[in-house]
Amino acid sequence: MKIYNSLTNRKEEFVPIEEGKVRIYVCGPTVYNFFHIGNARPFVVFDTLRRYFKYSGYDVKFVQNFTDVDDKIINRAREEGITAPEVSEKYIKEYFDDAEALNVIKADVHPKVSEHIPEIIEFVQTLIDKGYAYEADGDVYYSPRKFEGYGKLSGQNVDDLESGARIAVGEVKKDPLDFALWKARKTDDEIAWESPWGMGRPGWHIECSAMSKKHLGDTIDIHAGGQDLKFPHHENEIAQSEACNGVPFANYWMHNGYITVDGEKMSKSLGNFFTVRDIREEFSGDFIRFFLLSGQYRHPINFSDTEMKSVKTGYDRIATGIETLEFLTKSGSEGMTDVEKATLEGLEKYKTAFIEAMDDDLNTAAAISSIFEMISEINVAVKDGASKEFAAAALERIHELADVLGVFKKEEEDALGADIQALIDERQEARKAKNFARADEIRDMLAAQGITLKDTPQGVQVIRN
Repeated sequence: MKIYNSLTNRKEEFVPIEEGKVRIYVCGPTVYNFFHIGNARPFVVFDTLRRYFKYSGYDVKFVQNFTDVDDKIINRAREEGITAPEVSEKYIKEYFDDAEALNVIKADVHPKVSEHIPEIIEFVQTLIDKGYAYEADGDVYYSPRKFEGYGKLSGQNVDDLESGARIAVGEVKKDPLDFALWKARKTDDEIAWESPWGMGRPGWHIECSAMSKKHLGDTIDIHAGGQDLKFPHHENEIAQSEACNGVPFANYWMHNGYITVDGEKMSKSLGNFFTVRDIREEFSGDFIRFFLLSGQYRHPINFSDTEMKSVKTGYDRIATGIETLEFLTKSGSEGMTDVEKATLEGLEKYKTAFIEAMDDDLNTAAAISSIFEMISEINVAVKDGASKEFAAAALERIHELADVLGVFKKEEEDALGADIQALIDERQEARKAKNFARADEIRDMLAAQGITLKDTPQGVQVIRN
């Protein structure tokens, strides 16, 4: 597998630190609100990366943190009249609701900042002892100038960064480039912990360095997140971790591209800010995931009605093909024909194309195309019906690939309600009696309930919309 390494700006063959094992750290959400469509992209993309490594036979340890100590959480607590921990726990629960809808598997570890204060304090103290950080009035700052190679991830140098750096009101740092590792408590309602520097809380960047070190070790295989985190967050993580541990932090860095809304950057002020919870009111979580994987992860995606409708057409084509095969597994003929056996053998080329696409820097767009082409060939094969055995085998081949992407999840079959089944039976009787007006009336009644009836030579196919 080749991965585009943001640290070297080129595709590189993936070579794990330990053969057959992969350690991945992905930056998770700051839990003060529902996560938006831009947040959802890295959650889905790197969940897919994890799935593909597992599919390829790797033992994967996947860590994604929750930032549950942050100014935004403190401000939200003040707005809602509750404590900061109550805010974070509320939105962690909401995160899992939306993540489950997107079929994002829970991480092996979801570390929280609040549960790693001793590790963070120890990490900060080590940086002070090594001369990379200093205390000032209860705050602790890191000095990027003391770390050789600062800016190597983002491609910036210290001199260029200096011109845009500022010291905010209340900060007592020695250099505008310095960033906070530990923040002294400023007001009584701020969440805080005792430390060698007084009551306070961690800065943003230090948390991932400390939690990655605890759960994955000093050097990890892959660190991933959104492109917006490359600087300063990931740049600062490298500086902290490598100064503390004396070894490379991550061998591969992966960053997904931005999502725009109707060609513009998403912003609350522009009124084009969409949470996944909002979007789920119109689209299924499965389709949202499919949409997020419809473009190669490093490229930008434009979230718009036109784009959604375009992607939905392809999604519906695959979904309909799967529903047809599911129907044929129950109503098809017995015994696979030689032609069907040959068709199944021919489907292997799509699996090969799928793997080649995923091996090429997780090209999910090309991987989806291979599934679409497989479905197209299957649709031709089953247009006049098929054996149950062929339908089941074809379905298994589709799900093998779709499961890697986390889409078209096999659902437990819901039994039709007695009232629905009675209407379907009545419609069949009406058709036999040539009472087509009543048959059409029943069809329309069921359509209003999200149920489409498709008459086939094998019987009536029930499709839930």
